[in-house]
Amino acid sequence: MPEGTRKRERSGKDPTPGKMSRRPARPARVLAVDIGNSETVVGLLEGRSVKAFWRLTSGRLTADEAGLTLDVLLERRGERGSTGAVLCSVAPSLTLAWATALERAVGRPPVEVSAATASSLPIRYHDRTAVGADRIANAVAARSLYGTPAIVVDLGTATTFDCVSRQGAYLGGAIAPGVAASAEVLFQRAARLPRVELRRPVRALGRTTEESLRAGVLWGAAGQVDALVRRLALEMKGTPHVIATGGLAGLVASECETINVVDEVLTLKGMALLWEENT
Repeated sequence: MPEGTRKRERSGKDPTPGKMSRRPARPARVLAVDIGNSETVVGLLEGRSVKAFWRLTSGRLTADEAGLTLDVLLERRGERGSTGAVLCSVAPSLTLAWATALERAVGRPPVEVSAATASSLPIRYHDRTAVGADRIANAVAARSLYGTPAIVVDLGTATTFDCVSRQGAYLGGAIAPGVAASAEVLFQRAARLPRVELRRPVRALGRTTEESLRAGVLWGAAGQVDALVRRLALEMKGTPHVIATGGLAGLVASECETINVVDEVLTLKGMALLWEENT
C-alpha cells in the first residue's frame, strides 16, 4: 500500500476535504393553496411534509386580499421565504387572485395542478381535461403514499370517489352530493326542520327532530360511502386501499366500514408531489 494512503487512513482525513462533511440540502419550502367551492386550504410544505395548514371560507377576493391572508398566516408561524408555490383550484373565479398572490409571495408563478402538469399520471377518463384538479392531486398522493389499487373518498362540498388502478392509472370514479351541502338543502327546503350541528348521533332511532336529523345526515352519508366504495371495488382488479380526506373526513370516516385510513391533508401532499415533478 502506498505511504500516502496509509497516512490518510491514520489521520482519518478524506483525500477530498469537504465532500463527506457537506450537510444535506434543506427540503424546499412550498406554499400550497387548494381552492374548493366551500373551503380554501392554505398549506405550508417542507418537502413532502405538511408543516401547517389553515382552512378558510372560499369567497370572492382580490389578489391583494389573498396576499395579505398569506402574510398573516405565515407571520404567525414566523415563516419567511418559500422556494415555490403550487395551486389547485376547482373554482375558476378565485383562481387568478390566488395565483397572483402566490407569484408575488415566491417570485415565480405557481405550478397549477391539471392533467397537463400531472404528466406521470395516466388518466383513463374520456376527457382527461375534465378531471378536477383536486381529484388529480388525490390520485397522485394515494398512488405514491398508500399504494395501488386505491380509492380516495374526498368529503367536501361534493363527496368524490377517485379510483387508481393497480398499475397506477387514474380510472375515474363517482361524484355524490356532499354531506354539509345535502343537509343545507334539507334545512332550506323544509321550513320546520332546524339547522343542527353535524356530530355523532346518540342513536339511529331519533326521539327528537335534532336526533333524527343527525342520524339521517351522518349515518346516511356513511352508508352512502360504504355502498359506493363496495360497488367501485367490484369493478377494480385487486383489493383497493381506501383513503378518506377532506374537511368532514374525520367525522364521517369513523362511521364507515370500508375506510382504511383518514388523511386530512392528502390533497396538499399530492400537490407537493406535483410541484416536485414540475420543478
